[in-house]
Formats: sequence, C-alpha cells, structure tokens
Amino acid sequence: MTGYESNDRMRSENGSVIFDSNNAGGITGGLATGQDIVVRLAVKPTPTIDRKQNTIDKYTLENKTLAAITRRDPTIVARIWPIAENYTALVLLDHMMAHLGYQQLRAIIG
Repeated sequence: MTGYESNDRMRSENGSVIFDSNNAGGITGGLATGQDIVVRLAVKPTPTIDRKQNTIDKYTLENKTLAAITRRDPTIVARIWPIAENYTALVLLDHMMAHLGYQQLRAIIG
C-alpha cells in the first residue's frame, strides 16, 4: 500500500475521535490510538526436518551429511501462540511502566 492508502484517517463524531480504518494496528508514532492493537507475527520454519541435509563438521571443516535424530514437528504454530501473547504482554507492560515512571517524575519536578 502507499502511504495514502494505509493512512488511518480520523474525524470527529459527537465530540469523539473516530478512525475510518486501523491499518496502523492501533499504534501510531509509538502512541496508542485507542483502537484495537493488532500484532502481526512472522515465524521462521523449524530448521530440523526429516530429510538429510548438507553441512560441515565444525572441528575438521569436512563436508558431512546430517540426518536429524531429534523430535521433528511439521509446524510450531500451536506452540508459538503462548510465546507471542506473553511477549506482547511484556512489551505493553514495559510501555506502561515507562509511562507511569514519566508521570511520577513529572509530578515530582512539577
């Protein structure tokens, strides 16, 4: 999308700010807009697969073939959600703590 297409235009309606879209995922310029926060997540595939792969012996630097003998999951999607949700909660908590710290400093300094 171009900047114009992805811009979250806003308007005033009955004394409230209303957004026409939420392309920014609820955060613009590092500040929450009051809209739902949308997180987009990409996860790389697991490198351990049930297929022989070319590699090297790290001690002799000889070319070798590696066959995985460990657990191989076709997808880690089911296991990534709790991690993603918890990391998102930590990021939001970090921002909240920074905000509260700033407010406290502002109250002390005046």
